[in-house]
Amino acid sequence: MDALTSLRDLVLSMTGAPDRIIDVDGMTLAQLSRTTEPMGSTTTPTVAVVLQGAKQSLLAGQSYDYAAGQFLVVTVDLPLIGRITEASDEKPFVGFGMPLRAPLIAELLLEGPGEFRRFAARSAPGLAVSTAEEYLLDAITRLLRLHRRPADYQVLAPGIIREIHWWLLTGSQQSLVRQLGDTESGTTLVAAAVRWIQENVDQPLRIDELAARVGVGVSTLNRHFRAVTQLSPLQYQKALRLQRARFALLSTRTEVARIGHDVGYHSLSQFSREYRRMFGVPPSADRAAAASLDFGG
Repeated sequence: MDALTSLRDLVLSMTGAPDRIIDVDGMTLAQLSRTTEPMGSTTTPTVAVVLQGAKQSLLAGQSYDYAAGQFLVVTVDLPLIGRITEASDEKPFVGFGMPLRAPLIAELLLEGPGEFRRFAARSAPGLAVSTAEEYLLDAITRLLRLHRRPADYQVLAPGIIREIHWWLLTGSQQSLVRQLGDTESGTTLVAAAVRWIQENVDQPLRIDELAARVGVGVSTLNRHFRAVTQLSPLQYQKALRLQRARFALLSTRTEVARIGHDVGYHSLSQFSREYRRMFGVPPSADRAAAASLDFGG
């Protein structure tokens, strides 16, 4: 049995039934028998491996498609729109996700060969798709199997998690992953700016003030921010506002105008216009469509 098949079967056994997404000590295991509609979310630094089926993530209009045996790595918080594109009762989508730990990557950079601390480029897109090597899949498999032995997991899991980070750090996306642990990289600078935007998403955004907060000039901030996120800071804020608004719209009964105001829109018409541009329908229609699906109407 190859590494991909072994890991897929293990995740299937741990999820136990179709259409389940479970959390295992911060890791995400999914088994889904249906394709899904696009849904926005802010993805934190993570590695997401497709073990069966296929998935698509969209950022700034660019598509990142990955299928069985491939993984998506994300090194900065990004407002992605994702959907399952291949799944069925006979062959459900099966996936694994794990957060990446910047301090651990920084530690490995210091312990690795000297060339690990030399970077040709300080900014690059904060996500990429690659084929998963057998040694990465094998390490994930050993980590999940170990979870069934709690006492052993407590002692041995940190070493395997460290191994997984090492394989990512030395693998096909090593330049991208290394930037997550480099305190002088453009990714680290952008991450600081992103944190401020997230914490103040409903506030007006002044680029000069944001640049001053992270200790660089406006042109430097804009250059690194667009290189890493493929968005300007203002575009990032807009995408984040609209994703948070959609989550509130579909999960609460709060009035549409109030939701728009809570994420920073003082004009209902502007909120509706930008919501429709991003999601294809105005807020009220989106809520009505979701309600009809929930209740079979």
